[in-house]
Amino acid sequence: MNAMRQPVLVLNASYEPVNICGAQRALVMLVKGTVVVEEARDVRAHRDYPVPSVVRLKQYHWIPQRSAVQLSHKNIYLRDSYTCQYCGDGFPARLLTLDHVLPRAQGGTSCWENLVAACGPCNRRKDDKTPEQAGMTLLRRPRAMTIHTARSMMRLAGHTEESWQKYLYF
Repeated sequence: MNAMRQPVLVLNASYEPVNICGAQRALVMLVKGTVVVEEARDVRAHRDYPVPSVVRLKQYHWIPQRSAVQLSHKNIYLRDSYTCQYCGDGFPARLLTLDHVLPRAQGGTSCWENLVAACGPCNRRKDDKTPEQAGMTLLRRPRAMTIHTARSMMRLAGHTEESWQKYLYF
């Protein structure tokens, strides 16, 4: 995998896990001086900058404790583990699309419970039909992502990123 696309754990100044971003975004924050590298990979992006694995914000940012997470492509893909919800294959974000389970043409809305990650071929095959009308089955029913599920996802990612584990309360 390209080193610049590696996931990076972002910690608040208090060492509380806040988010996961890409290495490229983490390096931008590093160059701007808003973060420090807590853990680095064995790869360098430039002679002056190692590719980070964990960064910490220099200043504490208050994170509102809301129960809902913002609806976005990235968060739908995260919720669905970058997996097409029809064929079950995993894909990079650039090869995934968002599918409306109940198509907008049939009155479907853009909400957590109606959006899933789908690969291009499955999305085209489904077209403007419901999964039942298209003869397709969803792997799991889409649900809203909360701050609790987002933190659980960070912990799941921490199982493959050994350097994250001490920050994710294992």
